[in-house]
Amino acid sequence: MTDELQYEVNGHIGVIRFNRPDRMNTITISMLAGLSERLLEADRDPDVRVIILTGNGRAWCAGLDVGAAASGDGIGGDTDNMGGGDFNLRDAPPIVLNKIDTPTIAALNGGAAGYGMDLALGCDIRIAADTAKLSAAYTARGLVPESGGTWLLPRIVGWSKAAELLFTARTLTAAESLDLGLVSNVVPGDQLTKVANDLALEIATNAPMAIRAAKRLMRHGMTEDFEDHVQRQYLALLPLFASQDFREGLASYLEKRPPEFRGA
Repeated sequence: MTDELQYEVNGHIGVIRFNRPDRMNTITISMLAGLSERLLEADRDPDVRVIILTGNGRAWCAGLDVGAAASGDGIGGDTDNMGGGDFNLRDAPPIVLNKIDTPTIAALNGGAAGYGMDLALGCDIRIAADTAKLSAAYTARGLVPESGGTWLLPRIVGWSKAAELLFTARTLTAAESLDLGLVSNVVPGDQLTKVANDLALEIATNAPMAIRAAKRLMRHGMTEDFEDHVQRQYLALLPLFASQDFREGLASYLEKRPPEFRGA
């Protein structure tokens, strides 16, 4: 695993950290592949019930490594495979984020720009330090969102506001991002880690099979009509009714005690 990414599991929480603080945590080819691998590893781990993505230093992720791209060695240097190696667009982290069933939290310790903003938007929940910023500066660089931003942003803030942000290449403060619903919460920077961990723990105490099913249903609900979605919900409930977690949920409620879910 590259030193540009750090991964650890604490209890039921997997934490992935961007670790290029001297380069504002900009993304390299090795980081793209490594991030997808870590996300998939965490999603396959039955002990991991929530994934937190955060960064070391003063940035969360300032986008693609422009210096490497300009030299022809990094992302964008080879339009067939985005820089060489075995990396494929279908394995890109934003696509993996959309596919995995484990809940994801972006703990935005600093700026998220360009590709970094796409990654943040791809997480289920975003919590921002009060100094963090979200920058939709794609068109100011002669580009469009690199991976999913034009699909995600209108669904989060609506067409008109998404168009305004993208066409103006605007940078938003944490407070402005909160007003638009781009982040769920804004906290002092020294409290970000605790708030993100507390939220992850709150999620992890609930039935993991039900949470993963709920995330799948939300994802499908973005692209199917109501009647089809209700049918899908019914099918999702059948294995949950047969689960030990469902029985534990009922028993703990009747016995007035905290549940102890095992994901089975």
